[in-house]
Amino acid sequence: MTKYRSGGQILVDALRQHGTTHIFCVPGESYLPVLDALIDEQTISTVVCRHEGGAAMMADAYGKLTHRPGICFVTRGPGAANAVAGLHIAAQDSTPMILFVGQVPTNFIGREAFQEVDFKSMFDLLAKRVERVTDVKRIPEILSRAFHTANNGRAGPVVVELPEDVLRAQGVVDQVKPFVRVEASPGIEEMERFCHLLKNAKKPVVIVGGRGWSPRSRTIFQNFISAWNLPVAAAFRYQDVYDNTSRQYIGDVGIGINPKLKEAIISSDLLIAVCIRLGEITTSNYRIINAPTPCHPLVHIYPSIEELGSVYSADLYVNAGPNRFAEALEKLRPPVRYAWSSWSKELHDNYLSWTRPSKQTSRIHLGEIVKSLEKELGSKAVITNGAGNYTTWLHRYYRYSLPGSQLAPTSGSMGYGLPAAIVAKLLHPQCVSIALAGDGCFLMTSQELATAVKYDLSVTIIVVNNEMYGTIRMHQEINYPERISGTDLVNPDFCQLARAYGAYAERIDTTNQFLPALRRAIKFSGPSLIEIITDKEHITSSQTLSSIQSNIRKPD
Repeated sequence: MTKYRSGGQILVDALRQHGTTHIFCVPGESYLPVLDALIDEQTISTVVCRHEGGAAMMADAYGKLTHRPGICFVTRGPGAANAVAGLHIAAQDSTPMILFVGQVPTNFIGREAFQEVDFKSMFDLLAKRVERVTDVKRIPEILSRAFHTANNGRAGPVVVELPEDVLRAQGVVDQVKPFVRVEASPGIEEMERFCHLLKNAKKPVVIVGGRGWSPRSRTIFQNFISAWNLPVAAAFRYQDVYDNTSRQYIGDVGIGINPKLKEAIISSDLLIAVCIRLGEITTSNYRIINAPTPCHPLVHIYPSIEELGSVYSADLYVNAGPNRFAEALEKLRPPVRYAWSSWSKELHDNYLSWTRPSKQTSRIHLGEIVKSLEKELGSKAVITNGAGNYTTWLHRYYRYSLPGSQLAPTSGSMGYGLPAAIVAKLLHPQCVSIALAGDGCFLMTSQELATAVKYDLSVTIIVVNNEMYGTIRMHQEINYPERISGTDLVNPDFCQLARAYGAYAERIDTTNQFLPALRRAIKFSGPSLIEIITDKEHITSSQTLSSIQSNIRKPD
Protein backbone atom coordinates (compact mmCIF):
# COMPACT_ATOMS: atom_id res chain seq x y z
CA MET A 1 0.00 0.00 0.00
CA THR A 2 1.36 3.42 -0.97
CA LYS A 3 2.12 5.51 2.09
CA TYR A 4 1.89 9.27 1.88
CA ARG A 5 3.97 11.22 4.39
CA SER A 6 4.60 14.88 5.11
CA GLY A 7 7.77 16.57 3.99
CA GLY A 8 8.79 16.78 7.66
CA GLN A 9 8.40 13.01 8.08
CA ILE A 10 10.28 12.29 4.85
CA LEU A 11 13.12 14.55 5.92
CA VAL A 12 13.45 13.02 9.39
CA ASP A 13 13.37 9.52 7.89
CA ALA A 14 16.16 10.52 5.50
CA LEU A 15 18.23 11.83 8.43
CA ARG A 16 17.86 8.45 10.10
CA GLN A 17 18.83 6.67 6.88
CA HIS A 18 22.06 8.65 6.80
CA GLY A 19 22.93 7.66 10.36
CA THR A 20 22.04 10.84 12.25
CA THR A 21 21.97 10.28 16.01
CA HIS A 22 21.55 13.85 17.31
CA ILE A 23 20.18 17.13 16.02
CA PHE A 24 20.80 20.50 17.66
CA CYS A 25 18.17 23.19 17.34
CA VAL A 26 16.29 26.20 18.56
CA PRO A 27 12.61 25.56 17.69
CA GLY A 28 10.87 27.74 15.14
CA GLU A 29 7.40 27.82 13.59
CA SER A 30 8.95 27.61 10.14
CA TYR A 31 9.83 23.94 10.55
CA LEU A 32 7.05 22.64 12.84
CA PRO A 33 6.44 19.53 10.65
CA VAL A 34 10.03 18.43 11.34
CA LEU A 35 9.63 18.90 15.10
CA ASP A 36 6.41 16.92 14.95
CA ALA A 37 8.05 14.09 13.01
CA LEU A 38 10.92 13.90 15.51
CA ILE A 39 8.45 12.89 18.24
CA ASP A 40 8.01 9.49 16.58
CA GLU A 41 11.68 9.02 15.64
CA GLN A 42 13.26 7.00 18.45
CA THR A 43 16.81 6.79 17.07
CA ILE A 44 17.47 10.53 16.87
CA SER A 45 17.97 12.63 20.01
CA THR A 46 16.78 16.22 19.74
CA VAL A 47 18.92 18.65 21.74
CA VAL A 48 17.09 21.93 22.27
CA CYS A 49 19.53 24.81 22.77
CA ARG A 50 19.17 28.37 24.05
CA HIS A 51 20.77 30.21 21.14
CA GLU A 52 21.23 29.31 17.49
CA GLY A 53 24.96 30.13 17.71
CA GLY A 54 25.34 27.54 20.45
CA ALA A 55 23.29 25.01 18.48
CA ALA A 56 25.46 25.46 15.38
CA MET A 57 28.63 25.15 17.46
CA MET A 58 27.28 21.90 18.91
CA ALA A 59 26.66 20.60 15.39
CA ASP A 60 30.24 21.50 14.52
CA ALA A 61 31.57 19.65 17.58
CA TYR A 62 29.47 16.62 16.62
CA GLY A 63 31.03 16.69 13.15
CA LYS A 64 34.54 16.88 14.61
CA LEU A 65 33.98 13.94 16.95
CA THR A 66 32.10 11.63 14.60
CA HIS A 67 33.50 12.63 11.17
CA ARG A 68 29.87 12.75 10.05
CA PRO A 69 27.78 15.85 9.32
CA GLY A 70 26.52 17.57 12.44
CA ILE A 71 22.86 18.54 12.04
CA CYS A 72 21.46 21.91 13.12
CA PHE A 73 17.91 23.25 12.67
CA VAL A 74 17.10 26.96 12.99
CA THR A 75 14.25 29.15 11.92
CA ARG A 76 14.40 31.84 9.26
CA GLY A 77 15.65 35.43 9.61
CA PRO A 78 17.12 36.06 13.07
CA GLY A 79 17.50 32.34 13.75
CA ALA A 80 19.62 31.88 10.65
CA ALA A 81 21.61 35.03 11.41
CA ASN A 82 22.40 33.80 14.93
CA ALA A 83 23.66 30.48 13.54
CA VAL A 84 26.31 32.14 11.38
CA ALA A 85 28.95 31.98 14.14
CA GLY A 86 28.82 28.19 14.17
CA LEU A 87 28.59 27.99 10.38
CA HIS A 88 31.75 30.06 10.07
CA ILE A 89 33.58 27.67 12.41
CA ALA A 90 32.54 24.69 10.30
CA ALA A 91 33.69 26.48 7.14
CA GLN A 92 37.15 27.45 8.38
CA ASP A 93 37.65 24.24 10.37
CA SER A 94 36.57 22.02 7.45
CA THR A 95 33.91 20.30 9.58
CA PRO A 96 31.04 18.36 7.98
CA MET A 97 27.79 20.05 8.94
CA ILE A 98 24.29 20.61 7.56
CA LEU A 99 22.33 23.66 8.61
CA PHE A 100 18.59 23.34 7.94
CA VAL A 101 16.84 26.70 7.85
CA GLY A 102 13.08 27.14 7.87
CA GLN A 103 11.73 29.47 5.20
CA VAL A 104 8.50 31.27 4.36
CA PRO A 105 6.06 29.40 2.07
CA THR A 106 7.19 29.24 -1.55
CA ASN A 107 4.38 31.50 -2.77
CA PHE A 108 5.60 34.23 -0.37
CA ILE A 109 9.25 34.11 -1.45
CA GLY A 110 10.46 37.35 -3.02
CA ARG A 111 7.95 39.55 -1.21
CA GLU A 112 10.15 40.14 1.86
CA ALA A 113 7.63 38.25 3.95
CA PHE A 114 7.97 37.97 7.73
CA GLN A 115 11.63 37.11 8.55
CA GLU A 116 12.30 36.21 4.90
CA VAL A 117 15.95 36.20 3.81
CA ASP A 118 17.58 35.23 0.54
CA PHE A 119 19.69 32.44 2.04
CA LYS A 120 21.58 31.80 -1.18
CA SER A 121 22.98 35.32 -0.99
CA MET A 122 23.42 35.15 2.77
CA PHE A 123 25.36 31.89 2.99
CA ASP A 124 26.93 31.36 -0.43
CA LEU A 125 30.42 32.43 0.61
CA LEU A 126 30.40 30.45 3.87
CA ALA A 127 28.81 27.16 2.82
CA LYS A 128 29.97 24.55 0.32
CA ARG A 129 26.44 24.52 -1.09
CA VAL A 130 23.17 26.35 -0.44
CA GLU A 131 20.02 24.68 -1.70
CA ARG A 132 16.26 25.17 -1.43
CA VAL A 133 13.80 22.27 -1.32
CA THR A 134 10.96 23.10 -3.72
CA ASP A 135 9.33 19.68 -4.14
CA VAL A 136 8.57 17.20 -1.35
CA LYS A 137 9.53 14.31 -3.65
CA ARG A 138 13.11 15.63 -3.97
CA ILE A 139 13.86 15.70 -0.24
CA PRO A 140 15.75 12.36 -0.26
CA GLU A 141 17.82 13.45 -3.27
CA ILE A 142 18.71 16.81 -1.75
CA LEU A 143 19.61 15.31 1.62
CA SER A 144 21.83 12.70 -0.01
CA ARG A 145 23.63 15.45 -1.91
CA ALA A 146 23.96 17.52 1.26
CA PHE A 147 25.52 14.66 3.23
CA HIS A 148 27.97 13.75 0.45
CA THR A 149 28.92 17.38 -0.17
CA ALA A 150 29.44 18.16 3.51
CA ASN A 151 31.61 15.12 4.13
CA ASN A 152 33.71 14.56 1.00
CA GLY A 153 36.73 16.43 -0.36
CA ARG A 154 37.42 19.35 1.93
CA ALA A 155 34.62 18.88 4.44
CA GLY A 156 32.43 21.84 5.35
CA PRO A 157 28.92 23.15 5.94
CA VAL A 158 25.93 22.82 3.62
CA VAL A 159 22.78 24.93 4.04
CA VAL A 160 19.37 23.50 3.12
CA GLU A 161 16.41 25.89 2.97
CA LEU A 162 13.02 24.43 3.96
CA PRO A 163 9.88 26.35 2.91
CA GLU A 164 6.98 25.73 5.27
CA ASP A 165 4.56 24.50 2.63
CA VAL A 166 7.01 21.89 1.31
CA LEU A 167 7.41 20.47 4.82
CA ARG A 168 3.61 20.25 5.19
CA ALA A 169 3.03 18.76 1.73
CA GLN A 170 2.36 15.02 1.36
CA GLY A 171 4.28 12.74 -0.95
CA VAL A 172 5.58 9.26 -1.72
CA VAL A 173 9.33 8.88 -2.14
CA ASP A 174 11.90 6.15 -2.70
CA GLN A 175 14.48 5.30 -0.05
CA VAL A 176 18.01 6.57 -0.63
CA LYS A 177 21.13 4.66 0.40
CA PRO A 178 23.17 6.08 3.29
CA PHE A 179 25.91 8.51 2.29
CA VAL A 180 29.36 7.10 1.64
CA ARG A 181 32.60 8.79 2.55
CA VAL A 182 34.87 8.92 -0.49
CA GLU A 183 38.60 9.64 -0.27
CA ALA A 184 41.14 10.25 -2.99
CA SER A 185 44.15 7.93 -2.98
CA PRO A 186 47.75 8.96 -3.74
CA GLY A 187 49.23 7.70 -7.00
CA ILE A 188 52.27 5.44 -7.25
CA GLU A 189 54.36 8.20 -8.83
CA GLU A 190 53.49 10.65 -6.06
CA MET A 191 54.51 8.18 -3.34
CA GLU A 192 57.77 7.37 -5.14
CA ARG A 193 58.56 11.08 -5.37
CA PHE A 194 57.61 11.52 -1.71
CA CYS A 195 59.94 8.71 -0.67
CA HIS A 196 62.79 10.15 -2.77
CA LEU A 197 62.43 13.62 -1.24
CA LEU A 198 62.30 12.21 2.26
CA LYS A 199 65.34 9.94 1.92
CA ASN A 200 67.41 12.86 0.63
CA ALA A 201 66.44 15.20 3.48
CA LYS A 202 68.65 15.99 6.46
CA LYS A 203 66.30 18.20 8.51
CA PRO A 204 62.68 17.22 7.71
CA VAL A 205 59.65 18.39 9.70
CA VAL A 206 56.16 16.88 9.49
CA ILE A 207 53.13 19.00 10.40
CA VAL A 208 49.95 16.96 10.76
CA GLY A 209 46.29 17.76 11.32
CA GLY A 210 42.88 17.31 9.80
CA ARG A 211 39.88 15.23 10.82
CA GLY A 212 38.51 11.93 9.62
CA TRP A 213 41.43 9.72 10.65
CA SER A 214 40.25 6.19 11.42
CA PRO A 215 41.83 4.47 14.45
CA ARG A 216 43.72 2.13 12.12
CA SER A 217 45.03 4.97 9.93
CA ARG A 218 46.14 6.94 12.94
CA THR A 219 48.07 3.90 14.18
CA ILE A 220 49.65 3.36 10.75
CA PHE A 221 50.71 7.00 10.57
CA GLN A 222 52.21 6.95 14.06
CA ASN A 223 54.03 3.71 13.26
CA PHE A 224 55.43 5.32 10.10
CA ILE A 225 56.65 8.37 12.02
CA SER A 226 58.23 6.12 14.65
CA ALA A 227 59.86 3.76 12.14
CA TRP A 228 61.35 6.66 10.19
CA ASN A 229 62.11 8.60 13.41
CA LEU A 230 60.63 11.77 11.93
CA PRO A 231 59.99 14.91 14.02
CA VAL A 232 56.27 15.63 13.91
CA ALA A 233 54.37 18.75 15.00
CA ALA A 234 50.63 19.34 15.22
CA ALA A 235 48.95 22.10 13.24
CA PHE A 236 46.98 24.74 15.13
CA ARG A 237 44.39 23.03 17.34
CA TYR A 238 44.99 19.57 15.91
CA GLN A 239 47.13 18.41 18.83
CA ASP A 240 45.00 15.32 19.42
CA VAL A 241 45.77 13.94 15.95
CA TYR A 242 49.19 12.70 17.11
CA ASP A 243 50.17 11.28 20.51
CA ASN A 244 51.92 14.13 22.35
CA THR A 245 53.75 11.65 24.61
CA SER A 246 55.61 10.12 21.64
CA ARG A 247 59.38 10.70 21.44
CA GLN A 248 58.89 12.02 17.89
CA TYR A 249 56.44 14.75 18.93
CA ILE A 250 57.92 18.27 18.86
CA GLY A 251 54.97 20.53 19.74
CA ASP A 252 52.14 22.53 18.20
CA VAL A 253 52.46 25.08 15.41
CA GLY A 254 50.07 27.89 16.23
CA ILE A 255 49.45 30.73 18.67
CA GLY A 256 52.26 30.98 21.21
CA ILE A 257 54.56 28.69 19.22
CA ASN A 258 57.80 27.53 20.85
CA PRO A 259 60.46 29.88 19.39
CA LYS A 260 62.85 26.96 18.86
CA LEU A 261 60.18 25.04 16.93
CA LYS A 262 59.59 28.13 14.82
CA GLU A 263 63.32 28.30 14.04
CA ALA A 264 63.37 24.58 13.19
CA ILE A 265 60.57 24.95 10.64
CA ILE A 266 62.34 27.90 9.02
CA SER A 267 65.64 25.99 8.84
CA SER A 268 64.20 22.64 7.74
CA ASP A 269 65.12 21.26 4.33
CA LEU A 270 61.83 19.38 3.79
CA LEU A 271 58.43 20.32 5.13
CA ILE A 272 55.66 17.70 4.94
CA ALA A 273 52.15 19.10 5.54
CA VAL A 274 49.66 16.29 6.11
CA CYS A 275 45.92 17.03 5.71
CA ILE A 276 46.18 20.70 6.73
CA ARG A 277 45.52 23.88 4.78
CA LEU A 278 48.61 25.75 6.01
CA GLY A 279 46.50 28.70 7.11
CA GLU A 280 47.52 32.00 8.66
CA ILE A 281 47.87 30.80 12.27
CA THR A 282 49.80 27.59 11.52
CA THR A 283 52.22 29.56 9.32
CA SER A 284 52.56 32.58 11.68
CA ASN A 285 51.05 35.02 9.19
CA TYR A 286 52.57 33.12 6.24
CA ARG A 287 56.07 33.98 7.50
CA ILE A 288 57.63 30.80 8.89
CA ILE A 289 56.49 29.16 5.66
CA ASN A 290 56.93 31.87 3.08
CA ALA A 291 53.95 32.37 0.73
CA PRO A 292 53.52 31.70 -2.11
CA THR A 293 56.95 30.09 -2.56
CA PRO A 294 58.43 28.42 0.54
CA CYS A 295 62.14 28.76 1.18
CA HIS A 296 62.43 24.98 1.52
CA PRO A 297 60.95 21.99 -0.36
CA LEU A 298 57.29 21.41 0.51
CA VAL A 299 55.15 18.28 0.22
CA HIS A 300 51.47 19.10 0.63
CA ILE A 301 48.99 16.26 1.21
CA TYR A 302 45.32 17.28 1.27
CA PRO A 303 41.97 15.59 0.50
CA SER A 304 40.70 18.36 -1.81
CA ILE A 305 42.33 19.24 -5.12
CA GLU A 306 40.99 22.83 -4.87
CA GLU A 307 43.21 23.55 -1.86
CA LEU A 308 46.44 22.23 -3.38
CA GLY A 309 48.33 25.13 -4.92
CA SER A 310 45.73 27.68 -3.83
CA VAL A 311 48.25 29.50 -1.60
CA TYR A 312 51.52 27.59 -1.60
CA SER A 313 53.64 26.41 -4.49
CA ALA A 314 54.76 22.94 -3.39
CA ASP A 315 57.42 20.62 -4.77
CA LEU A 316 54.94 17.75 -4.53
CA TYR A 317 51.15 17.79 -4.32
CA VAL A 318 49.35 14.68 -3.10
CA ASN A 319 45.57 14.68 -3.43
CA ALA A 320 44.63 12.15 -0.75
CA GLY A 321 42.53 11.78 2.37
CA PRO A 322 44.15 10.76 5.65
CA ASN A 323 43.11 7.12 5.49
CA ARG A 324 44.18 6.49 1.89
CA PHE A 325 47.46 8.31 2.51
CA ALA A 326 48.12 6.20 5.60
CA GLU A 327 47.52 3.03 3.61
CA ALA A 328 50.13 4.17 1.09
CA LEU A 329 52.61 4.95 3.88
CA GLU A 330 52.31 1.41 5.18
CA LYS A 331 54.06 0.16 2.03
CA LEU A 332 57.14 2.36 2.49
CA ARG A 333 60.22 0.84 4.08
CA PRO A 334 62.47 3.11 6.19
CA PRO A 335 66.18 3.47 5.41
CA VAL A 336 68.75 1.63 7.51
CA ARG A 337 70.18 4.94 8.72
CA TYR A 338 68.62 8.36 9.13
CA ALA A 339 70.39 11.63 8.43
CA TRP A 340 68.02 13.37 10.81
CA SER A 341 68.24 11.26 14.01
CA SER A 342 70.03 13.89 16.10
CA TRP A 343 67.77 16.60 14.59
CA SER A 344 64.65 14.72 15.66
CA LYS A 345 65.95 14.18 19.21
CA GLU A 346 66.97 17.82 19.56
CA LEU A 347 63.50 19.04 18.58
CA HIS A 348 61.78 16.61 20.96
CA ASP A 349 64.07 17.68 23.83
CA ASN A 350 63.23 21.31 23.04
CA TYR A 351 59.55 20.42 23.29
CA LEU A 352 60.02 18.78 26.70
CA SER A 353 61.89 21.83 27.96
CA TRP A 354 59.26 24.22 26.57
CA THR A 355 56.43 22.39 28.35
CA ARG A 356 57.98 22.52 31.83
CA PRO A 357 56.28 25.42 33.65
CA SER A 358 58.73 28.07 34.74
CA LYS A 359 58.82 29.32 38.30
CA GLN A 360 56.39 32.10 39.04
CA THR A 361 55.73 34.03 42.23
CA SER A 362 52.12 35.04 41.52
CA ARG A 363 49.31 33.35 43.44
CA ILE A 364 47.89 31.75 40.25
CA HIS A 365 50.20 29.84 37.91
CA LEU A 366 48.13 28.74 34.92
CA GLY A 367 50.98 26.57 33.61
CA GLU A 368 50.97 24.52 36.81
CA ILE A 369 47.17 24.38 36.77
CA VAL A 370 47.10 23.01 33.21
CA LYS A 371 49.81 20.45 34.01
CA SER A 372 47.90 19.30 37.10
CA LEU A 373 44.74 19.05 34.98
CA GLU A 374 46.56 16.76 32.54
CA LYS A 375 48.10 14.60 35.29
CA GLU A 376 44.77 14.27 37.08
CA LEU A 377 42.67 13.33 34.04
CA GLY A 378 45.11 11.89 31.48
CA SER A 379 43.31 10.10 28.68
CA LYS A 380 39.94 10.20 30.45
CA ALA A 381 39.10 13.75 29.39
CA VAL A 382 37.93 15.75 26.42
CA ILE A 383 39.23 19.31 26.69
CA THR A 384 37.37 22.05 24.84
CA ASN A 385 38.02 25.77 24.47
CA GLY A 386 37.07 28.85 22.52
CA ALA A 387 39.35 31.77 21.76
CA GLY A 388 41.54 34.02 23.88
CA ASN A 389 45.03 34.31 25.30
CA TYR A 390 44.12 31.86 28.09
CA THR A 391 44.42 29.12 25.46
CA THR A 392 48.18 29.65 25.14
CA TRP A 393 48.66 27.84 28.45
CA LEU A 394 46.50 24.96 27.25
CA HIS A 395 48.33 24.66 23.91
CA ARG A 396 51.71 24.74 25.60
CA TYR A 397 51.30 22.55 28.67
CA TYR A 398 48.52 20.02 28.02
CA ARG A 399 49.51 16.79 26.30
CA TYR A 400 46.84 15.07 24.25
CA SER A 401 47.22 11.36 23.62
CA LEU A 402 43.90 10.20 22.15
CA PRO A 403 41.94 11.34 19.08
CA GLY A 404 38.89 13.43 19.85
CA SER A 405 40.33 14.67 23.16
CA GLN A 406 40.72 18.24 21.87
CA LEU A 407 37.78 20.28 20.59
CA ALA A 408 38.71 23.82 19.61
CA PRO A 409 37.95 26.16 16.70
CA THR A 410 40.78 26.88 14.29
CA SER A 411 38.63 29.83 13.22
CA GLY A 412 39.34 31.52 16.56
CA SER A 413 35.69 31.83 17.56
CA MET A 414 34.85 32.81 21.12
CA GLY A 415 32.20 30.89 23.01
CA TYR A 416 32.95 27.46 21.54
CA GLY A 417 34.07 25.67 24.71
CA LEU A 418 30.77 25.10 26.53
CA PRO A 419 28.70 23.96 23.50
CA ALA A 420 31.52 21.59 22.49
CA ALA A 421 31.82 20.18 26.01
CA ILE A 422 28.08 19.46 26.01
CA VAL A 423 28.41 17.43 22.81
CA ALA A 424 31.46 15.56 24.10
CA LYS A 425 29.48 14.46 27.16
CA LEU A 426 26.42 13.56 25.08
CA LEU A 427 28.43 11.30 22.77
CA HIS A 428 30.84 9.93 25.38
CA PRO A 429 29.02 9.85 28.74
CA GLN A 430 31.93 8.11 30.50
CA CYS A 431 34.49 10.80 29.61
CA VAL A 432 35.31 13.80 31.74
CA SER A 433 34.26 16.83 29.72
CA ILE A 434 36.15 20.03 30.52
CA ALA A 435 35.55 23.43 28.92
CA LEU A 436 38.28 26.02 29.42
CA ALA A 437 37.07 29.57 28.80
CA GLY A 438 38.12 33.13 29.39
CA ASP A 439 35.70 35.51 31.08
CA GLY A 440 34.92 37.18 27.74
CA CYS A 441 34.73 33.87 25.91
CA PHE A 442 32.40 32.20 28.41
CA LEU A 443 29.73 34.91 28.31
CA MET A 444 29.35 34.49 24.54
CA THR A 445 27.46 31.20 25.06
CA SER A 446 26.98 30.94 28.83
CA GLN A 447 23.23 30.49 28.35
CA GLU A 448 23.96 26.94 27.18
CA LEU A 449 24.47 26.11 30.85
CA ALA A 450 20.69 25.78 30.80
CA THR A 451 21.08 23.12 28.09
CA ALA A 452 23.62 21.21 30.20
CA VAL A 453 21.25 21.34 33.18
CA LYS A 454 18.23 20.31 31.07
CA TYR A 455 19.98 17.14 29.87
CA ASP A 456 21.76 16.50 33.19
CA LEU A 457 25.23 16.62 31.67
CA SER A 458 28.21 16.64 34.01
CA VAL A 459 30.42 19.10 32.18
CA THR A 460 32.94 21.24 34.05
CA ILE A 461 33.64 24.82 32.94
CA ILE A 462 36.89 26.43 34.06
CA VAL A 463 36.59 30.21 33.68
CA VAL A 464 39.88 32.12 33.62
CA ASN A 465 38.86 35.59 34.79
CA ASN A 466 41.24 38.51 34.24
CA GLU A 467 38.46 41.06 33.66
CA MET A 468 39.46 41.95 30.13
CA TYR A 469 39.52 40.87 26.52
CA GLY A 470 43.13 39.74 26.91
CA THR A 471 44.02 39.05 23.27
CA ILE A 472 42.80 42.46 22.11
CA ARG A 473 44.53 44.15 25.05
CA MET A 474 47.80 42.50 24.04
CA HIS A 475 47.49 43.78 20.47
CA GLN A 476 46.64 47.26 21.78
CA GLU A 477 49.75 47.25 23.96
CA ILE A 478 51.88 46.33 20.94
CA ASN A 479 50.28 48.58 18.32
CA TYR A 480 48.82 51.47 20.35
CA PRO A 481 50.92 51.74 23.52
CA GLU A 482 49.35 53.67 26.38
CA ARG A 483 46.09 54.01 24.42
CA ILE A 484 43.86 51.29 25.88
CA SER A 485 40.25 51.30 24.76
CA GLY A 486 37.29 48.93 25.02
CA THR A 487 39.07 45.90 26.50
CA ASP A 488 38.26 46.20 30.23
CA LEU A 489 35.29 44.09 31.33
CA VAL A 490 32.72 44.30 34.11
CA ASN A 491 31.70 40.72 34.84
CA PRO A 492 28.88 39.12 36.80
CA ASP A 493 29.60 36.88 39.75
CA PHE A 494 30.28 33.75 37.70
CA CYS A 495 29.70 31.40 40.64
CA GLN A 496 26.34 32.96 41.43
CA LEU A 497 25.45 32.85 37.75
CA ALA A 498 26.24 29.14 37.54
CA ARG A 499 24.29 28.40 40.72
CA ALA A 500 21.29 30.26 39.32
CA TYR A 501 21.21 27.71 36.49
CA GLY A 502 21.50 24.84 38.99
CA ALA A 503 25.22 24.13 38.55
CA TYR A 504 27.86 23.59 41.21
CA ALA A 505 30.37 26.44 41.45
CA GLU A 506 33.38 27.63 43.40
CA ARG A 507 36.05 30.29 43.03
CA ILE A 508 39.80 29.89 43.54
CA ASP A 509 42.57 32.46 43.77
CA THR A 510 45.66 30.33 44.46
CA THR A 511 47.22 27.50 42.45
CA ASN A 512 47.07 24.90 45.22
CA GLN A 513 43.29 25.33 45.49
CA PHE A 514 42.73 24.07 41.95
CA LEU A 515 43.02 20.28 42.19
CA PRO A 516 40.70 19.91 45.22
CA ALA A 517 38.18 22.18 43.48
CA LEU A 518 38.46 20.18 40.26
CA ARG A 519 37.82 16.90 42.08
CA ARG A 520 34.74 18.33 43.79
CA ALA A 521 33.44 19.72 40.50
CA ILE A 522 33.90 16.45 38.60
CA LYS A 523 32.26 14.49 41.40
CA PHE A 524 29.13 16.66 41.20
CA SER A 525 26.23 15.13 39.26
CA GLY A 526 25.45 17.86 36.77
CA PRO A 527 27.30 20.84 35.34
CA SER A 528 29.91 22.60 37.43
CA LEU A 529 32.03 25.73 37.20
CA ILE A 530 35.39 26.76 38.64
CA GLU A 531 36.30 30.43 38.44
CA ILE A 532 40.03 31.22 38.50
CA ILE A 533 40.88 34.79 39.42
CA THR A 534 44.04 35.72 37.51
CA ASP A 535 46.29 38.74 37.23
CA LYS A 536 46.13 40.97 34.14
CA GLU A 537 49.93 41.09 34.18
CA HIS A 538 50.30 37.53 32.89
CA ILE A 539 48.86 38.14 29.43
CA THR A 540 50.11 34.90 27.74
CA SER A 541 52.08 31.81 28.74
CA SER A 542 55.31 33.53 27.68
CA GLN A 543 54.62 37.27 28.02
CA THR A 544 53.64 39.79 30.65
CA LEU A 545 52.12 43.19 30.09
CA SER A 546 55.25 44.72 31.56
CA SER A 547 57.53 42.87 29.14
CA ILE A 548 55.41 43.99 26.17
CA GLN A 549 55.41 47.58 27.37
CA SER A 550 59.18 47.60 27.95
CA ASN A 551 59.82 46.27 24.45
CA ILE A 552 57.84 49.06 22.81
CA ARG A 553 59.98 52.08 22.11
CA LYS A 554 58.38 55.13 23.68
CA PRO A 555 57.94 58.21 21.49
CA ASP A 556 60.27 61.17 22.16
